Amino acid sequence: MPTHVALLRGINLGPHKRVAMPALRTLVESLGHTDVATYIASGNVVFTAPAETNAALAGGLEKAIEAELGVVCRVVVLTSAELAEAVADNPYPDEPNPKLVHAFFLTAKASAEARTHVAQAQERAAAKGSRDEAAIVGRVLYLHTPDGFGRSELAAELSKGAKRNPAEGTARNWATVTKLLAMCEG
Repeated sequence: MPTHVALLRGINLGPHKRVAMPALRTLVESLGHTDVATYIASGNVVFTAPAETNAALAGGLEKAIEAELGVVCRVVVLTSAELAEAVADNPYPDEPNPKLVHAFFLTAKASAEARTHVAQAQERAAAKGSRDEAAIVGRVLYLHTPDGFGRSELAAELSKGAKRNPAEGTARNWATVTKLLAMCEG
């Protein structure tokens, strides 16, 4: 059976949407998935599953998490091969600090609207003196923040306005991305 990674969006960031990792592992196993492991409390699950589509797996997880744990959240599912491709496609491989590169895994390929939003956000951030960079490759938006994510003008610009989230998805820093890939390969 293929190995998959499920990335839950927006859980355990504050007092709301709390999900205990042991409960999440039990829930994923109850759906018939095997070799279930979680990584840190931000909603990263590695598991094997029958050959279903990523969308079907994500939808099943979203429904089960809401029904069993009472939490509504977006779930993005990738195969281990897709995660390996995202790692290989990283346009910022020379950044020595993995916490300065983030990958936003999108539920679908970025639309023209999303690409325009990212380009305009980069222009606004650069006009403020930002060194941040972004690139969309396939279903991944890569964000390089050499001065730190918390101070990132580009991250702030990307989250502004009515077009705040033109491509639905969830983000992980590069340290988490590479750890998840190692878990898939291990």
